[in-house]
Formats: sequence, C-alpha cells, structure tokens
Amino acid sequence: MLEEYDIDKLNPRPNPYAKEMKKQVTINLSVSVIEYFKKEAVSSGIPYQTLINLYLTDCVKEKRKLALQWN
Repeated sequence: MLEEYDIDKLNPRPNPYAKEMKKQVTINLSVSVIEYFKKEAVSSGIPYQTLINLYLTDCVKEKRKLALQWN
C-alpha cells in the first residue's frame, strides 16, 4: 500500500446509488402502526423500519392514492 495517493490520478465517478440514499426523518406514528410493523418484522426477519420503508416505497412506485372519507 502506498503511503500517499495522488487524488487527481484516481478515477472518481458518481455514486450510482446516490439517488437511492436514505434521509433520516422524525415522524409521529400511532402505537398500533408501530406494533403492527414490529410484529411483521418478527415474522419476516426484516427490521420494522425497513418494512415501513419498503411499504412506502411500494406506494410511491405504484403511485397509490389515499382514499380518505371525512365524516
């Protein structure tokens, strides 16, 4: 291994996964929602936060619209 590297000679390239990077946010979820995803996490072996992200990603991919009805 070299003691020093010439940065200019390295072949920098854009990160192909940069657009898929995650951003940490704070969100308030009901206890029942968290419990639901935690139970699903146990049965699937996937962390509950990952499951929530996968579900929301699917909603975006499929362009799902909420069907809200106010009484």
